[in-house]
Amino acid sequence: MSALKQHNCLITGASRGLGARIASAYWEAGANLMLVARTESALKQVAAELPQLDDQRVVTCVADLSDAQAPEQIMVEARKTFDRLDVLVNNAGSQGPIGPVWKNDWQAWRATLQVNLFAPVALCRLCVPWMAQQRHGKIINISGGGATAPRANFSAYATAKVGLVRFSETLADETRKLGIAVNCIAPGAMDTAMLAAIAEAGPEVAGQREYDLAIKARTSGASVMERAAALCVFLASSASDGITGKLISAVWDAWEEFPNHLQDLKTDVYTLRRIVPKERNMTWGDR
Repeated sequence: MSALKQHNCLITGASRGLGARIASAYWEAGANLMLVARTESALKQVAAELPQLDDQRVVTCVADLSDAQAPEQIMVEARKTFDRLDVLVNNAGSQGPIGPVWKNDWQAWRATLQVNLFAPVALCRLCVPWMAQQRHGKIINISGGGATAPRANFSAYATAKVGLVRFSETLADETRKLGIAVNCIAPGAMDTAMLAAIAEAGPEVAGQREYDLAIKARTSGASVMERAAALCVFLASSASDGITGKLISAVWDAWEEFPNHLQDLKTDVYTLRRIVPKERNMTWGDR
């Protein structure tokens, strides 16, 4: 209940879905919150549903991350609110156009990268110098489908997410000596607005596999969301100290055991990497 006591945390995309659940989990763990999203009424509803506590505070910030100026505006408000920033959660995301890339609306494709890649990168850039002042900080970037394997009919979203993962790995190396940890979460399929958009698009546009996963998530997504939120608490807390530069599946990885394997985690496990023929027992390809 006190894993994040008096931690100052900024969460984007906090008005619904996983973002709202992360906000609730952080509040239960003792954190102070700045909740960011596009819709003021939805943000205020999330804040109002948090139990009132004398030693915690929650503020809301309305911002649209499709606007390239939004990250700077958010950080201005954050500095007005907090004397320091302990945790940044880049959760806001946009599904983007669905279907083969040559049939996608090009402006919508580009806008998807703005929300899912450029905005999180900008927020990281703005947060790092602030966190470095106290030589401590936790950055958690939410990954998604397409980051580790091709995802047909979702090229904009997949491209943004794989870029965010590689950026996070790079930023983790750059900030290691500053006391800042940077990790990505693959949350799993959840019953969210993005999954609803896939179901609405249908198997002809989204693909049969994506459509079936979206339908399935409508009945099994709640437990997945709970585990993703719990992983966010873990990565924001001191329990995850020493863990950085990783892409962690909330559903499939035994992340609770990670603190027992810090030395192993200094290798390339849980990272993006290239597979060469000898790793598949092939005898060609080496020079």
